[in-house]
Amino acid sequence: MIKIVVGTNRKNSVSKVIAELYQAILKEKGAESEILELENLPIDFIETAMYENNGKNEEYNQFHDKLESGKKFVFIVPEYNGSFPGILKTFIDGMTYPNTFRNKKSALVGISSGIGGGGLALSHLTDIFHYLGMHVLALKPRLAKIEQNMSDNLLTNRLYLELLHTQAEMLLEF
Repeated sequence: MIKIVVGTNRKNSVSKVIAELYQAILKEKGAESEILELENLPIDFIETAMYENNGKNEEYNQFHDKLESGKKFVFIVPEYNGSFPGILKTFIDGMTYPNTFRNKKSALVGISSGIGGGGLALSHLTDIFHYLGMHVLALKPRLAKIEQNMSDNLLTNRLYLELLHTQAEMLLEF
């Protein structure tokens, strides 16, 4: 089962909409997936689940175990301040090092309101995943000016849709 991670804890995020679209694309291609939403992390996990408290927060452990059990991942990554959200980095930092990600495979999708499509965010996250031993698919769609390319929570840009379909196919073969 492919794990799709919504890379923000922002409520009602565009990232979640794109994650649901990606899940539908995977289903269409015959693949099962599960969406993991960082907005559902326990509010206190930084204090109750990390470092000396590793393994002590049952609610966080459920997230950890779901991610750790995955072999392939899709990270929907919004651009925040020229990189990716701090909540995503903190979540990654709480995973078991290095085994959670070592020798696993991932696809990254960048999202931004601006013209970059989250390119810097994807670059930063790729560096981290490479350090942790995860293989990152080369095709990384960057969905720029996302609000202008959506209508009624639907992605309207045909190129963006084609890129997501192509990446999903590549991930299934990866």
